[in-house]
Amino acid sequence: MILFPAIDLKDGKCVRLLRGDMARATVFNDSPATQAKAFAQAGCEWLHLVDLNGAVEGHPVNRAAVQSILAEIEVPTQLGGGIRTIESIAQWIEAGVKRVILGTVAVKEPGLVKAACKQWPGQVAVGIDAREGMVAVDGWTKQSAVRALDLALRFEDAGVAAIIYTDIDRDGAMGGVNVDATVTLAQHLTTPVIASGGVSSLDDLRELRPAEEHGIVGAIVGRALYDGRVTVPDAIRVLKGE
Repeated sequence: MILFPAIDLKDGKCVRLLRGDMARATVFNDSPATQAKAFAQAGCEWLHLVDLNGAVEGHPVNRAAVQSILAEIEVPTQLGGGIRTIESIAQWIEAGVKRVILGTVAVKEPGLVKAACKQWPGQVAVGIDAREGMVAVDGWTKQSAVRALDLALRFEDAGVAAIIYTDIDRDGAMGGVNVDATVTLAQHLTTPVIASGGVSSLDDLRELRPAEEHGIVGAIVGRALYDGRVTVPDAIRVLKGE
């Protein structure tokens, strides 16, 4: 399994939200590039970036912060938040983002996701953010009538690089990963799944680790890294089964 340290961007700063609430943001670093460099130097293989303002507003907002990260590190990055057009996808990939994450547009314009997968093979992931199994959109501010599994199944043969599944009620709450829901999703798919939301300790990662056999290929960790409850080297060792 791969560790994906999370850098969530709000107003140009590195923050963590509680259950996706933009009004409940804790700033952990004024310099996202410095934070990215620290994660890279600690040995991470990937970084997970989210433009929180962009997710709500529907277009990239924290472009300068992302570009500062890309200029600072060589570790591959995946980026989500406000990416809803082919033009936006092209701009980010040309800027050096290894993989774009499409969330809201996957619900509203699935054809765009499929077209992007054909144009950029292996560089498009679908972000599925759910409350009680139902997909939320527009930066988690609106609830759709689409089930998480149904949305994932729409893209089974599209060439999606990964499904990134977030349990919103667990995100930033330090209550542990929703392993059961994530495994259930993965068992119904051939597309690899990345788990997100709720990691609070190495024990949470140890609980998730056996799920690799069901197609869960990685875990996104945010607040626990910033709080010091988990370190990048220790998380990598646990996820590699060492």
